[in-house]
Amino acid sequence: MNATTGAGRALTIDGLNCAAVSREQVLRTLEGGVSAVNLTAMSPFVGLADSLAELEANCARIDQMSDVATVVRSVADIRAARDDGKLGFILGTQNSMMVESDLRLLATMKRLGVRILQPTYNEENELGFGAPFEGDADKGMKDKGHKWIDEMTRLGLIIDLSHCGHRTTHDYLAAAKGPMVVSHANAFSVCPSLRNKTDEHVRAIAKTGGLIGAVMWSPAVRHDERPTLDDYLNHVDHLIKVGGIDHVAFASDVTEGQVIAARRNRHDNQPAGSAMFAAGLHGLSFSAGPLPGAPLAAFRVLSGEAPGTHVTLQAGDFDALTADTGGLAAHELLRPLSLSPLR
Repeated sequence: MNATTGAGRALTIDGLNCAAVSREQVLRTLEGGVSAVNLTAMSPFVGLADSLAELEANCARIDQMSDVATVVRSVADIRAARDDGKLGFILGTQNSMMVESDLRLLATMKRLGVRILQPTYNEENELGFGAPFEGDADKGMKDKGHKWIDEMTRLGLIIDLSHCGHRTTHDYLAAAKGPMVVSHANAFSVCPSLRNKTDEHVRAIAKTGGLIGAVMWSPAVRHDERPTLDDYLNHVDHLIKVGGIDHVAFASDVTEGQVIAARRNRHDNQPAGSAMFAAGLHGLSFSAGPLPGAPLAAFRVLSGEAPGTHVTLQAGDFDALTADTGGLAAHELLRPLSLSPLR
């Protein structure tokens, strides 16, 4: 049995986490066997000034509990945090709205510790179209998106396409100059949510050397009835069959302890259904880590570190997946709310 903290613990990364940055939540996450989380450190629908204020507030909270948590900026930092029994916070954001007017600010974000960004959340912006835009409404990646890719690649920042529309996702993957990820989405073939990715997307993600994090958010798991753990594992199984096990991970999208307020989208042409996304409603509450081999390798490549010994990553909370890192029982993992899906 592995220890719940320290160097003997499996190295486990939660691909997307929106939970409260609090001591209670950090301790719960560590108890569940999670080593690091991709934290949504800035709200998706706010401008530059508000984004920086939120980033500073979250970093200050992390600093105040430095005995159990730390900001991580590299693979070495993630390993060190795990060995020290601390939760590593990878600073991320689910949009680039705050920098779209001046892409030089991506370098500023990196200096501040941000390591993962999405081009768009669920709106149309200067870089492309979000998930609610269906069919011809999604006109794909915009010209500025090429410059965004160039700068993100130059800086070694992780490109995340989770909330992009289907055509926009396709265009970004076709223009990839390195690994791209979808930190939290499922298989469209299994559940036809516009937030999920097609088999074509999954294969293209794998071709870039990136990964897709199967997400526990209820409307992305099943529509006709409340999803179960088996329904979620159907997505994991399908994604592995299509993209390969080295390109599939886990993401909780957990919002435990967080008071979520709907934010007004600055765009007038937000499609119907997107208000639910803007409100940040999530249906499941747990933390989990990646399947063997993929996310840490991608993070190593994108952070510019030389490849080293292969690192085996194990799931943190799934007794159903025979993980040995402790944490919640399977029946405690699934607490879906009754939420209406996007479509």
